[in-house]
Amino acid sequence: MSASVATEEILIIETPERVPLHFALASIGNRFLACALDHTIQGLVLVLIFVTGLIIANASSATLETAVFSAPKWVYAVMIILIFLTFSGYFAFFEWLWSGQTPGKRWMKLRVIREDGRPITFWEAAVRNLIRTLDMMPAPFYSIGLISVFVTGRDQRVGDMVAGTVVVREREAEAPAFTAVFASPVSDPALRRSFKPVDFTANLNSLTEAEIQVVETFLRRRWDLPDVPRQWMAWRVALPILFKIRPTYDLATFTYEGFLEELLHRYLRDHRFSA
Repeated sequence: MSASVATEEILIIETPERVPLHFALASIGNRFLACALDHTIQGLVLVLIFVTGLIIANASSATLETAVFSAPKWVYAVMIILIFLTFSGYFAFFEWLWSGQTPGKRWMKLRVIREDGRPITFWEAAVRNLIRTLDMMPAPFYSIGLISVFVTGRDQRVGDMVAGTVVVREREAEAPAFTAVFASPVSDPALRRSFKPVDFTANLNSLTEAEIQVVETFLRRRWDLPDVPRQWMAWRVALPILFKIRPTYDLATFTYEGFLEELLHRYLRDHRFSA
């Protein structure tokens, strides 16, 4: 690893293929900047909600003061609901929708994953963020969360410990960009099975042709990569798909490449070959 990587706190997770993946734990500085951007977006949304409410209320009022105090009750009710959802649901919604990322985390290249490296579910996203209020105490300084990050071995705040999650920083040096991998010469057919098929249950109809093409291209060209970058790329390709189709499978027999191989075979059988 480079000297810069050596200074980072590293979380080692062993994949089902028994290959260790070295995750760089997100630093407090990066997490602070990501959180600051997310709270800024929350603040702007709250201002937008308030201004919109005033515009609606002011439609039948002569002055701003009259609009504030004589607005219809339904306007107050809608504003209160939207404000509550913005405060309590912003982080959980984006982390569930964007596979462990919020706009701030995406900007800082951070991601929330489970402690075993798998993508978080809505349950983990909801739990870690419902406890955010405790981590923020005394608000808005995140004092409890900071203390927790300092004293835990995996830099977890209280919400992370309860949900079983960690925040990592994505390093392109460990997992090459898709374009870099796909530009290499083709040396192995995509349909070759190199791992034991992973038996899983899921509906593949939500997958797009573009997503399958990513899987197919990776499987075709993966053997041009050394073992560790190949495992990283397998994890990166599988993660959003696991998050999207939510398959059920036996963790004891699961491998990322075996899953991608089985996924491609099923998709081709049910879609392309039957067309």
